[in-house]
Amino acid sequence: MKGKSRLFTIGLVTSWYSSNIGVLLLNKYLLSNYGFKYPIFLTMCHMTACSLLSYIAIAWMKMVPMQTIRSWVQLMKIAALSFIFCISVVFGNISLRYLPVSFNQAIGATTPFFTAVFAYLMTFRREAWLTYLTLVPVVTGVIIASGGEPSFHLFGFIICIAATAARALKSVLQGILLSSEGEKLNSMNLLLYMAPIAVIFLLPATLIMEDNVVGITLALARDDVKIIWYLLFNSALAYFVNLTNFLVTKHTSALTLQVLGNAKGAVAVVVSILIFRNPVSVTGMLGYSLTVMGVILYSEAKKRSK
Repeated sequence: MKGKSRLFTIGLVTSWYSSNIGVLLLNKYLLSNYGFKYPIFLTMCHMTACSLLSYIAIAWMKMVPMQTIRSWVQLMKIAALSFIFCISVVFGNISLRYLPVSFNQAIGATTPFFTAVFAYLMTFRREAWLTYLTLVPVVTGVIIASGGEPSFHLFGFIICIAATAARALKSVLQGILLSSEGEKLNSMNLLLYMAPIAVIFLLPATLIMEDNVVGITLALARDDVKIIWYLLFNSALAYFVNLTNFLVTKHTSALTLQVLGNAKGAVAVVVSILIFRNPVSVTGMLGYSLTVMGVILYSEAKKRSK
């Protein structure tokens, strides 16, 4: 039984890595290499798939018990989280138009820095001084990586920083807004309610900012039907990122998840360089390595302070 359990966990982690890295690389391919320059529409496709597949998984397949929204106040809180989530995903996708995946991941690794800043500003909760000290290599590593990045793009860099900050803000706000016992939702149910609200936010945004995107996509499909399959597969992968993350969290410890998450970023960097052949420098890789080391130290310091 232990052997089967270990194999199941390995399978889950492999699925989590594959879906995570797969959606990241496919986003990069579509938005940069393929030339599908519509990140808001792409995000809306992701959220539409998450809405449908979440409902199937929870309401039909009973993967987790369905949790209901208990009040308009709770719904407004979820809507606020959904809006910030939209910003983080859209900005992350926009940054992939301008930055290689390797540099995108290096910037994304600074999430603990922004989480610590927002947690302090919004809750006045202070961490141990050692925890803050570990954030120094996190930020220093990205500064070094930026200086040594051959494909550095200022707009892409700023947008990626904004996406990372929004992701951290959503995490902190989630802890504040849905902190009472009656309002807590597991990640699968939270996605079930957040995803359709995200579609409502994204639909007018894509109609206004990405003029005639549906017509352009259909025109592209007439020339190359693969674009439809790319979008469908990419959208399904976006849901499986959330599903496998939930399952890995459920079947492993929080510490294991942190370690696996840090390693996942490094794997994504290596795979993206092998696939897209984007130029990298020794300085850039050293900077990224320093950031990852800082994140590991930060996780360890947080664990010890509890």
